[in-house]
Amino acid sequence: MHNQSMDALVWLGPRQMELRREPVPMPKAGEVLVEVASVGICGSELSGYLGQNSLRRPPLIMGHEAAGRIAFDCDAALSDGSPARAGTRVTFNPLLTCGVCDLCRAGKSNLCRNRQLISAHRPGAFATYVAVPARLCFPLPEHLSLTMGSLTEPLACGVRAVAHADAPQHLVILGAGPIGLLCLVAARAAGIEQILVSDVSERRLAVARAWGAMATVNARDNVLAAVQAFAPGGADAAIDAVGLAVTRDQAVRAVIPGGRVVFIGLHEEESMVPANYIVRQEISIIGSFTYSDADFARALDLLAAGRVPLDGEWLEERPLAAGPVAFEELLAGATRAAKIVLRVGE
Repeated sequence: MHNQSMDALVWLGPRQMELRREPVPMPKAGEVLVEVASVGICGSELSGYLGQNSLRRPPLIMGHEAAGRIAFDCDAALSDGSPARAGTRVTFNPLLTCGVCDLCRAGKSNLCRNRQLISAHRPGAFATYVAVPARLCFPLPEHLSLTMGSLTEPLACGVRAVAHADAPQHLVILGAGPIGLLCLVAARAAGIEQILVSDVSERRLAVARAWGAMATVNARDNVLAAVQAFAPGGADAAIDAVGLAVTRDQAVRAVIPGGRVVFIGLHEEESMVPANYIVRQEISIIGSFTYSDADFARALDLLAAGRVPLDGEWLEERPLAAGPVAFEELLAGATRAAKIVLRVGE
């Protein structure tokens, strides 16, 4: 296998991506080779594809939301301490941390000073195989499909954002793309019932209502008026899952004095925010970046418990070779589904 080649989607520069034959990666000590079955397209990869993401430099194999099977036995242990055995179905945490810096030692491993991301600093999973540290691989429950397993990583982002929102009575989620919808799943699982979701897509808002949003508003309408109707005086917390100047401003203005705003969307690099208003209303703004190991495990538990409906209204599967077209369609807003997962090896 080590002399063989594999199919891989290689990003070559802005809006250039090709299916190529690439060498199969050589796992280092403590790593396993995962044969990829399902891999999602992340919003951060869309900006990477456009050449707007400072982490990603071509040529690069992207893809970090993935699930598959361990290709061959290895003498390393998986996240739960079990041995890495060929055929074991796994998803993986793509965030590599050092474990020794001040932030890792303080329990903030997602902010590790030496962190690396599979699909940015090293080759990702838009390929037949990907090399991953064994300790970052999480075995999947028998009943959980590999496609569902690939949703663990984005759901873990939602779990963390909702934790940052700090148990609000009323929550506003701006954006019903994959992360916004998965924040909704995490919020409902955390017992939050009063949730309003905004988006420009009526189809995505219909999904949000089906998944338990109490109210929705089309972002082309007056979002803040809808928030006031939903939660007079403002919501306790807002999560911006878009990352535009307009949604960041809406998030700040949607919450009550003393309210909490969580920024998870990574769209525009910089945004003006109403600083004096934030001071006078004593609004807390916190960024939410990736997840802890506990967030990742919690996300897998929620998937195993059936918290994420797998229907064609929000998720669509396509073969790996259709990746370049999928990227263009997602950027153009031309896909029916909010989420596209690529199937590998078909």
